[in-house]
Amino acid sequence: MTLRIHFTADDLARTRVAEGPRPMLELDVALRVLQENVHRARFDAWRRESLARLAPRNRLAFDVVPPTGWSLDFLLPVEPGGVQELWEKVRATPPGRVREHVGQWAGRVQRIPAWTGRLADDPRFLRELVDVFEDTYEQLVAPYWPRIERLADVDRARRMRHLTEGGVERLLQRLHPRRVRWNPPVLELTMASGHDGDLRLEGRGLLLVPTLFGSAYPVFDDAGPQPWVSFPVGDDRPPWSPLPATVTAGALSAAPRSLAALLGRNRATVLCAIAEHPGLTTSQLAARAGISPASASEHATVLRSAGLVGTARDRNAVLHTPTAAGIALLNASTADATGPEATALRA
Repeated sequence: MTLRIHFTADDLARTRVAEGPRPMLELDVALRVLQENVHRARFDAWRRESLARLAPRNRLAFDVVPPTGWSLDFLLPVEPGGVQELWEKVRATPPGRVREHVGQWAGRVQRIPAWTGRLADDPRFLRELVDVFEDTYEQLVAPYWPRIERLADVDRARRMRHLTEGGVERLLQRLHPRRVRWNPPVLELTMASGHDGDLRLEGRGLLLVPTLFGSAYPVFDDAGPQPWVSFPVGDDRPPWSPLPATVTAGALSAAPRSLAALLGRNRATVLCAIAEHPGLTTSQLAARAGISPASASEHATVLRSAGLVGTARDRNAVLHTPTAAGIALLNASTADATGPEATALRA
């Protein structure tokens, strides 16, 4: 069973990658993963930690976010913005909109909790339910959010490489090879729900949203002004192992003298190049540092062993990104510099 999304030339031109993961999407999918017993190597450690933290009242969220199928989505808006801002927006949902969402959701699911009938008529109950979801987010997602963002940054460097090398079609081809197939001009999605159908974007394009928890199946929604589909970030490693930390850094005109004294001039230059351009391949790194690929690989290996850079593999290429420790070292080495070396690093 496949959902087929039909593209025009205008749709390809308007397709884009979201800047980062969306907190409410991560919570929605995390609640589903928590109720399943799959992908044990990837998620079991997280399941144990999270279940130990959940209070009995948090399990109320399971009533409206099942392992598969439709969730009561107005409670979890997949939008950009800060977490607190999003929760306040949900709390302020007008009763008419609440009633509309609950009615649509009730028509799609088999089991409807009796308490959902109170949501539109009891503002206090709605606020209490949002409090439950907010606390559930704090237990399931918030402790890992910095790592999720760092891994998404590494993945974004990989996706941008696909885009620059092969355009939007290459990006769609590599979006989610196990569950998403680009058969021009149609994107075919294998959905966990088994949903089958056709959707024509009609010039709206498609927003591609990264997700860590949604590694098994894509999530799709056509409710907003631009349809969106999720794609998994990262590789097959367990997500809670130490992850490479990508932090955007401002350009350095040269390696700071104090850093060169500590690491050696070439190795300091390699670290600065990686910080300036996260996601460089080894050959690109060699070109920017003005050294041979073999030397660039050797320096990057030493920096990775020291915890200053991280790597991610994209087919036959290795992409290099700075870690938080690497950025901190660069910040410290430029803190007292003057002239060209005083260029600020943006953490």
